[in-house]
Amino acid sequence: MENEKIIYWSLQKEELLRQFSSSEAGLNEAEVKRRLKENGLNEIPHVGHRTAINIFLSQFKSPLIYVLVFASVMASFLGETTEAIIIVAITLVNTVLGFVQEYRTEHAVEELRKYLAYSTVVLRDGKKQTIDTKELVLGDIVFLEIGDVVPAEVRLLDVNELQTDESALTGESIPVDKTTKPIELINPAPHQLTNTALMGSIVTNGSATGLVVATGRLTFFGKTASTLLALPPATDFQKNIASFGSFLIKVILLLVGFVFFVNSILGRGVLESLLFSLALAVGIIPEALPVIITVGLSNGALVLASKKVVVKKLEAIEDLGNVDVLCTDKTGTLTQNEIRVNDIVDLEDQSQPELMKYALLCNTAIVEGDKILGNQIDTAIWKKARSRGFNETTLNNFTRIHEIPFQYNRRRMSIIVESDGHRLLISKGAPESILSVSTSAAFGVGIQSLSQISDRIKSLVAKYSQTGNRLIALAYKEIENKPEYSIKDENQLTFIGLLVLLDPPKEDAAEAVSRLQSLNIKLKILSGDDPLVTATICHKVGINGQERIITGSDVEGKNENELRQIVEKSDVYGRITPDQKYAIVNALKKNGHVTGFLGDGVNDAPALKLADAGISVESGVQVAKEASSIILLQKSLSVIAEGVTEGRKAFGNMIKYINNTTSANFGNMITIAMGSLFFPFILLLPSQILLTNLISDAPLLTISTDRLDEESLRAPRRMRIKNIARFVIFFGLISSIFDFVTIYSIINIIGASMELFRTGWFIESVLSEILVTFSIRTRRRFYKSRPSNLLIATSVIMIITTLVIVYSPFGSIFEFVAPPLWFLGLILGILASYFFLVESLKHIFFAHFRSEHELLQAKLGK
Repeated sequence: MENEKIIYWSLQKEELLRQFSSSEAGLNEAEVKRRLKENGLNEIPHVGHRTAINIFLSQFKSPLIYVLVFASVMASFLGETTEAIIIVAITLVNTVLGFVQEYRTEHAVEELRKYLAYSTVVLRDGKKQTIDTKELVLGDIVFLEIGDVVPAEVRLLDVNELQTDESALTGESIPVDKTTKPIELINPAPHQLTNTALMGSIVTNGSATGLVVATGRLTFFGKTASTLLALPPATDFQKNIASFGSFLIKVILLLVGFVFFVNSILGRGVLESLLFSLALAVGIIPEALPVIITVGLSNGALVLASKKVVVKKLEAIEDLGNVDVLCTDKTGTLTQNEIRVNDIVDLEDQSQPELMKYALLCNTAIVEGDKILGNQIDTAIWKKARSRGFNETTLNNFTRIHEIPFQYNRRRMSIIVESDGHRLLISKGAPESILSVSTSAAFGVGIQSLSQISDRIKSLVAKYSQTGNRLIALAYKEIENKPEYSIKDENQLTFIGLLVLLDPPKEDAAEAVSRLQSLNIKLKILSGDDPLVTATICHKVGINGQERIITGSDVEGKNENELRQIVEKSDVYGRITPDQKYAIVNALKKNGHVTGFLGDGVNDAPALKLADAGISVESGVQVAKEASSIILLQKSLSVIAEGVTEGRKAFGNMIKYINNTTSANFGNMITIAMGSLFFPFILLLPSQILLTNLISDAPLLTISTDRLDEESLRAPRRMRIKNIARFVIFFGLISSIFDFVTIYSIINIIGASMELFRTGWFIESVLSEILVTFSIRTRRRFYKSRPSNLLIATSVIMIITTLVIVYSPFGSIFEFVAPPLWFLGLILGILASYFFLVESLKHIFFAHFRSEHELLQAKLGK
């Protein structure tokens, strides 16, 4: 039996039971077994976890890893065991880190399943019995009480002041009143199902009996879980690294093929040509890139850890730094997810603390010392009262006589109290409900007829409602002593004031929003809550400038192209369903944005998983934390801005390494490849090529600690292969030109031997790559941007190491000879000329080829 064709929310009780072939006595055991066999257990969708070995092997599915594995094999084949071991170690360390991070995130669906109740009370064969929630079937009659986690989608048959907390599912910030009244809607959203208790919501007040109308995967909860089954899409950072790996493979194949072909036809031997071309391939590979990435991200993770932020996936920091749109839920993230009484006002809109006594008397909360137990609104009233100096002794002169409980159709409750022989009936409820039973109102120092002042009251209610506040009205009357009271006594009341309620923003939310905006990150609020409430919170935290708020109904039914246009124009969304949140994030990604998503509820999990950077909070439900890649352990949202800054630092230093080492290696390899056409000997031996690569990379291993110029942190940046290729070609050719100057000087002017030539060019190649780093690491003049102390220290050490190798007995191992000092002076002169030429030309390059980052800076006037 399937429920998808039954519009259960619109049916009367008798028709509902008939449609589900059930009765008020419940199902019999035979029918239960049949339905279990037909529809399966009441479980959310799940699949078996990938094994540890599968997760481990998946870490190698990257073009960059293929390149590194190739490099290690070739280095070993060429006899450079040390180089091979280093590359293998780098690869394994990063593979293990990736494995650990991914293995820990495999439990999202399992955690979601644990969130559900394990047992429930049902009526079968006319008898109550407790069963495992997995055994629930369509048509079962279930009983719900305070504290229960709703075990399935339950259409309510009978309710007694039932309220459920759906905040984790819909984003609604206060408990929802439930009724049995049919809903005349064709396709209602979860928050519109006021006659249905949703699977995974929590009963906060009252009790109910209901009919199971959806189980497992067909519930809203189950549909959310289904989106978590698929592997998460590749993030922007992962795509960029894969693209860079593919770019390297193309360059290597082209270079190796060219060098091998040319040297073979020149008669230098197939084996020698092969070894030479393979050495070139290894030489151009930036094998330290994974270490640069890992160290940079680890440093960022340590900084964030000190601010109580857990980074589950290191690459999430990089993605966070590149985020240009951050989507966030409101409830529990921007707000405190706690209803508070903001004020209590009379009908002249003046604060009147004296009215608090009426709200305390018409209250069902239980006060035990510092503990206040009850529904959110009554608890909030007591907390506000205590802040105003009220306590239990304030009510000592009053005796509670009778309670007329809250009912959804009345939307109010009343209490009869007695003091000094006089009795009062005090009512508290929705303003329109209290107005309907009032005939007068307290205004000024007297009482006026309601007909004279009703417009003023409605205007006051509208004023607060339009600013997103929730209102509770108060009224009273003197009532005669009698044995019993009922709802019939709720009449001819005097309307006396309004309680103004609001789920306030977190204390640091406005500051966090301001900081994120200063980092040029567009904020989009995707809330399941009321649009006016959402707009009010957005205004309070500094998200303004909206012509209108987009609601779920505005998004419903829109095709992909229409939605992609909407998300570019609007930033605040109210009454948004989980599916719509997911669709909005997906549309933003389709538009080319790097997206972050901040949320803490079950309804946020799919979007958290889809976003490039999924961020949850410590107070969020477990499944949201498992679906995210970053978790905030404290309420301060400003740490997101810290995370963005750390991500941009890591990204900036990674780009420095890629640009520097790839352009230098490219220039050297082009020189060697072209030189092999014109010289009767190989310019550098394979072992010398690998040594050059090893020494020149050492200082760059510390570039992850380098400082970044302030202007490079102001806006998100993206890795573009086109930009990298331009940089590599431009500066690589400059490097190659100076290589040929060096070659010409050494061979034709000095007439150096082959050994002295190789020694000189080895020194020039290593030192040029080290020194030029201090120019191209910044867009400023090199002396206006201070590098990190560690980068300076390692550069000096490697320069000394290069000279020590050449002038020591170790040099003979690599077939070097000790050059005379005048020869060394010539090399240093060429290096100085090279450095200052690069320093001059870099400004031309950066002015001509402006990245998206610089264009955004120019647009912003920064």
